[in-house]
Amino acid sequence: MDDILFLAHRVPFPPNRGDKIRAHHLLKKLAQIGRVHTGCFAESDEDRAGAADLAQVSTSQCIVNRTKPLVLAGVEAVMSRKPVSLTAFHSGALQKWVRDVIKQRGITTIVIFSGQMGQYIPDDFSGRVVIDLCDVDSAKFENYAASGQRVWLNAREGQLLAAKEEQLARRADATILISDAEAALFRSRLQSPSRANVQVIGNGIDAQFFDPTTSAPHPELSGRPGPHLVFTGQMDYSPNETAALWAIDSLLPHLREKLPEAQLHIVGRNPTKKLLSRVGAAGLTVWGEVPDVRPFVAGADFVIAPLMIARGVQNKVLEAMAMARPVLLTPEAATGIDAIDGEHWLMSAADPAAMTARIEKVLGDAGRADAIGAAARQFVLDHHDWGAMLAPLEGLVGADRQEARNAA
Repeated sequence: MDDILFLAHRVPFPPNRGDKIRAHHLLKKLAQIGRVHTGCFAESDEDRAGAADLAQVSTSQCIVNRTKPLVLAGVEAVMSRKPVSLTAFHSGALQKWVRDVIKQRGITTIVIFSGQMGQYIPDDFSGRVVIDLCDVDSAKFENYAASGQRVWLNAREGQLLAAKEEQLARRADATILISDAEAALFRSRLQSPSRANVQVIGNGIDAQFFDPTTSAPHPELSGRPGPHLVFTGQMDYSPNETAALWAIDSLLPHLREKLPEAQLHIVGRNPTKKLLSRVGAAGLTVWGEVPDVRPFVAGADFVIAPLMIARGVQNKVLEAMAMARPVLLTPEAATGIDAIDGEHWLMSAADPAAMTARIEKVLGDAGRADAIGAAARQFVLDHHDWGAMLAPLEGLVGADRQEARNAA
């Protein structure tokens, strides 16, 4: 296999958030196929520290510090009539490195992770291009606008990103989405769907890492009355913030009317000012960033995912299922995971009374929570192994074709 250029919008190390987890496993798979040269952005000291791990997988690499203020990116976007998502991730240094590495290493395949990085494909590149969009970003911004969040800006972003997604789909030899539902949505938004080769590669789970037998419950959960509800994620991400606020303001008070000792734990980095303003509410703990999320999941009576806006497959859901915990989630959070309500998880609309009723019913049935958790873990072992998920990638990057040519 010829050398592969891999471009991602964040350093794929450490793999501790949804997008970085997928990029991490994508990169490791590509490194099994051929020599990989990686270009990406770093936003924090943690990202920059990941350079050493990245060097173990990549033949060469370019990491650019992303320091451009969002306001400046917004101004550039308005002036250039581009999406803010693109101007925020534009770097002349990375652009030059891409051209140099293509020329020096004879790159014949470029793999793009996330639509922001599509801008780095040179117009004169004649090789193979595979783009992993994960989900339909343009639709996400349209949903933000429809929900009343910065309506003009998000509507503009959605419209401009939709045009860019159309261009990328035409340019790519294969465009990857994270689920059948997301792929169908993407095709439905294309003006020329027949010109796009849309493929599905779902998210996997590292079931050896997320193993309930190797993680003891956090003492603050195992040593206090409950039940304990845990919600995990990047808490400055708007859908997570919205879901966490709903759980605090709507679900928790209703639940405590029925179960006065109920506790809600918000676990994840960068809790927003709105979330921090709720600290002190009865039964609530906002933990912020923690060194390891597994003890919190292990100690949960229920892991909740009450998302109202969700794109793609939720890693937080797969992680909790792998940890054999019962997951209570909305239909939006269930997208892309073909589990069965009542067997592998508990699904409910974002309604405090309905969710409370499901919690009470499970708690009132001895052994039911453990049975759901055990079935959940078996489900992800059977259907969401990373090796199986990424197996089609070899064919998409042309490895199968290369091997056949070499055999001939």
